[in-house]
This record gives sequence, C-alpha cells and structure tokens, in this order.
Amino acid sequence: MSSKIYCIASFKPRPGREEAVFKALQTLEPNAHREDGCLHYTVTRHIDHPNARGTSYPIVFHEIWASRELFEAHCNRREIREFFAHQVESSNGDIEDANVCVYTDEPLDYDAPRQ
Repeated sequence: MSSKIYCIASFKPRPGREEAVFKALQTLEPNAHREDGCLHYTVTRHIDHPNARGTSYPIVFHEIWASRELFEAHCNRREIREFFAHQVESSNGDIEDANVCVYTDEPLDYDAPRQ
C-alpha cells in the first residue's frame, strides 16, 4: 500500500459567484503543481450526466499527495491559508461553504511490512 493522501475539496459558491470561484480556484493550480509531493491537483465543475445523477457542491478539487506531511505542508502554504481566509471564512468571500475531506487507500487492518 501507499502513504498517499487523497483529498476531495468541495465548494458551494454564493449565488451568482460560481464562475468567479472556479477562476479563483484555478489560480491555485500552477503553484500546487510545483510542490513536492503533488501528484494530482485539478479543480472541476459539476455537470449533468444521465449515468451520474448524484448531487454535490458545484465545484470540486481532486487532489493526490505523496504523503500526509506533504499534504499538510500544502495546506499551510500562505497562498492556501489566505484563500480560505478571504474566500471561505470571511463573510465577504465568494464561497458560502466548503467541505474538505481526506482519504487513504490503505485497508483498515492492513498488515504493512516492517522495515
């Protein structure tokens, strides 16, 4: 198994602000791609599809990081902290709500080899 961290970060823009939020999130991509341990970092937009009728927030980041430590380093970068402070936590931000979750691909009782 791996020590990878998978992050799904969903965003609910304030009414009328979806395009602005999508563009703001896109500006985070180039620097994240430069970070050590960034394996995948892409902002996506929800689309209607007959085979996928689920609901979610309309904008979602899909991220894969090489390790928990490198993901935490990403989260603690000034650019990321300032984005959340101005866009999510501020009452004047364009984002009404955010849901950030992390996942592992390791089974619960994985018997990892001892080194």
